[in-house]
Amino acid sequence: MSKCSVCKVEISDDSRVCPLCRSVLAGGEPGEASYPDARIITRKLKLFTNILLFGVIVACAVTGYINYRTYSGVWWSVIVGAGLFYLFLIIRMDILGSKGYIFKTVLTMLTGICYIILIDFVTGYRGWSVNFVVPGVIMLMDVGVIVLMIVNMRNWQSYLLFQIFMILCSLIPLLLIAVHVVTAPGLSELAFGCTVLLFIGTLIIGDRRARIELKRRFHVR
Repeated sequence: MSKCSVCKVEISDDSRVCPLCRSVLAGGEPGEASYPDARIITRKLKLFTNILLFGVIVACAVTGYINYRTYSGVWWSVIVGAGLFYLFLIIRMDILGSKGYIFKTVLTMLTGICYIILIDFVTGYRGWSVNFVVPGVIMLMDVGVIVLMIVNMRNWQSYLLFQIFMILCSLIPLLLIAVHVVTAPGLSELAFGCTVLLFIGTLIIGDRRARIELKRRFHVR
């Protein structure tokens, strides 16, 4: 007979999990392997993230009020609040996120760029975020792709789709140049060139494996 440590009920049959809460039962057959209930751990982690989110909201409210009472021309509380939410997003993805590391990296990169642009606007827009930070992050991601391909040599072709995504991202600064938002185009053009050359180099060096991977990804026969 087994007993549920959560519901405190005894189970007379040979069930391994509680029929009420689905927790792993205690007191099974001797030598039988038992495992912790992953859902209990998940609930605790979710409670932690909920408490953390509430703390972020409280901190934003407090800093916003202080900024309002001591306003001197800059809404610095917006920067603080956005930074706290950005950190919460990263923690939330790392703790409960079920997506792959590539998705997490892309989301972190995009939200980080938005945060940098927000800082530029709040502090009096000077264009340094779109002129230097955005293309700089793109080139940094290119370097990261190269490192990942070297580390994961057996599955390097799986990063081809990510490289295509990076090419699309590097087109955004070029569009901003066309509409005169980017006033220092040099770094943006360099980022686009590096991203395209990385993709072309992967196709040439990868040869047949690279072509097969692209056909598989885009369902081309």
